[in-house]
Amino acid sequence: MNMSKFGQIDLHLHLDGSLPAETILRIAKEEGIRLPADTADGLKPYICAGMDCKSLNEYLGCFDTLLKVLQMEQGLYQAARDLGVNLKEKGLRYAEVRFAPQLHCQKGMGQEQAVAAVLSGLAKAQEDSDIRLRTILCCMRGQDNKQANLQTVRLASRYLGKGVAAVDLAGAEALFPTADYEEEFALARELGVPFTIHAGEAAGPASIRKAVEFGAARIGHGVRAIEDEELMELLASREIPLEMCPISNLQTKAVENIADYPLRTYLRRGITVTVNSDNMTVSDTWVGKEFQYLADSYGLTEAEAEQLLANAHFAAFEA
Repeated sequence: MNMSKFGQIDLHLHLDGSLPAETILRIAKEEGIRLPADTADGLKPYICAGMDCKSLNEYLGCFDTLLKVLQMEQGLYQAARDLGVNLKEKGLRYAEVRFAPQLHCQKGMGQEQAVAAVLSGLAKAQEDSDIRLRTILCCMRGQDNKQANLQTVRLASRYLGKGVAAVDLAGAEALFPTADYEEEFALARELGVPFTIHAGEAAGPASIRKAVEFGAARIGHGVRAIEDEELMELLASREIPLEMCPISNLQTKAVENIADYPLRTYLRRGITVTVNSDNMTVSDTWVGKEFQYLADSYGLTEAEAEQLLANAHFAAFEA
């Protein structure tokens, strides 16, 4: 059965993790950037995690190469445009493309320039098309970047409703606890910026609970909510959607095998689960492939897929 037809909405999609190899090679050539390989096949080991990936930290290592070509406005514009066109060609109707502006400032570009470049690229991809593309600005877990994160939140406020839909917190969850980012989300609440937070991917249910306490409208991944009965009840009663990414969750070892994936349990508990791609290049996937994978390996039914798609409509920040 063709289950990829349900891949119409992607709410958890990282720009830097979703660049086609051809785009990477073209930008590198134009900007004189040296890459570890000069063909699409040669690049694959450096930008695709593979199913033998051992952890989230190893998975995140793929971004080192990807970010090299995203340090200039034109390259960032091309990346956003090409991703948008790719999504359009795959038949998506709506996507929220997220990225961290502070990660694109290594060669002098400012955060606002990065935001403007991505918004321009996505706008170009939407021309003469029914697809709607929005962006989510990511704060980053890390050291000594508090001011950069606060700037990201302020930029999200400035561009809210002008292509930006929300803010997020991404990065190495196990190394930098969610609780350390209270100031960023206090500012988001003050400015009226909705937010999602990566939680329950590499850390336990306490990380998800803290995100809920901060006021997160959605949770990125949320795989480990399964370990806390009261938390599952809370997510269901408050209708806080989970942005689940099955293939990525297996690669980062958020779950060891697909048989243990909690998606069906969440559905039965009334939690608003959605299916997304996370990183189309790093995980060699797209949201339609995620649905097909769940059908083939997890026994996902058409009725469940229909519910997941309806959940995505409900969960979208601007659909």
